[in-house]
Amino acid sequence: MTSSTLTAPPNRRGSDYARLSRRVAEAGLFDRRPAWYAVRIGLTLGAFVAGWVLVAAVGDSWVQLLLAVGMAVATTQVAFLGHDAGHRQMFRRRGASEFAGLIAGNLAVGLSYGWWVDKHNRHHANPNHEDEDPDVGAGALVWTYEQAAATRGLGRWLARRQAWLFFPLLLLEGLALHVASVQALVGREPDGRWRTPVRHRAVEGLLLVAHAAGYLGLLFAVMSPGKALLFVAIHQGLWGLYMGCAFAPNHKGMPMPGADDDLDFLRKQVLTSRNVRGGRFVDVALGALNYQIEHHLFPNMPRVNLRRAQPIVQAYCAEQGIPYTETGLIESYRQALAHLHEVGRPLRTA
Repeated sequence: MTSSTLTAPPNRRGSDYARLSRRVAEAGLFDRRPAWYAVRIGLTLGAFVAGWVLVAAVGDSWVQLLLAVGMAVATTQVAFLGHDAGHRQMFRRRGASEFAGLIAGNLAVGLSYGWWVDKHNRHHANPNHEDEDPDVGAGALVWTYEQAAATRGLGRWLARRQAWLFFPLLLLEGLALHVASVQALVGREPDGRWRTPVRHRAVEGLLLVAHAAGYLGLLFAVMSPGKALLFVAIHQGLWGLYMGCAFAPNHKGMPMPGADDDLDFLRKQVLTSRNVRGGRFVDVALGALNYQIEHHLFPNMPRVNLRRAQPIVQAYCAEQGIPYTETGLIESYRQALAHLHEVGRPLRTA
């Protein structure tokens, strides 16, 4: 979709979000949920640690390949906790949020928390904006006709077929996240400045080294090199696939505003986001990111409150005449893939 699908109302835009926020606040949905998060953290980290204990206990067995699948799920659930910490959904104080994020991100998952927060904040500020949102910048996949036209060589070959290659490419997403994390911590500009602002660079680097040493050390200590490498491939591949499948339904295929679109905060967030129906199972599987509209409007709202905020936001959007997009999970993927396929069409017909 192009920016031409986005329009702003003629008046009263500035106060629309404030009125919605008051309704949500009156429902008590900005209140922290410490007991819920205590249980969620305990269950998630408990399963994560128990999984690694089981890996150590099973030893040199082909059963490890099944455990790699389970650990991919557990790793993604821990990453969701890091996401919540980055938005300060768990704790109001920055220090506690950063501590939780560093443990979940750097130590447990092997993902730079500081790099991710910087990247994700830019995404939230301008979702689906080609020039401002790093999540729709040109890379292995392209999201606009202009990005597709600029491809060359292998990139052009991929762009022609990107809808078909989308899920296979996600198997490399875990590796890409690890590489990007290291690059963020060590990369400098030609003048010596750091390329990515990271508050605790040395601590993050040490935690990433500890993660790599513990992860690889455990695997190669308890199983043969061949099985260990297969475990890594399955675990990292499925973790990347799961992460990609959790984030892809949220914005891909939704309108992409440009420099000429004058949108207030409310419409910028709602028009570019898509919710996914599916009940409690989908809520858990996607880390409540299926309430993407509510999450973008209120990013530090505790995850568990998003379900209750959804009918308030949906009703308010109806009052204001703002399109509110909600689909099933499979349909969300179909729309995202259709967008990728359409973007590559000029290259296939050239």
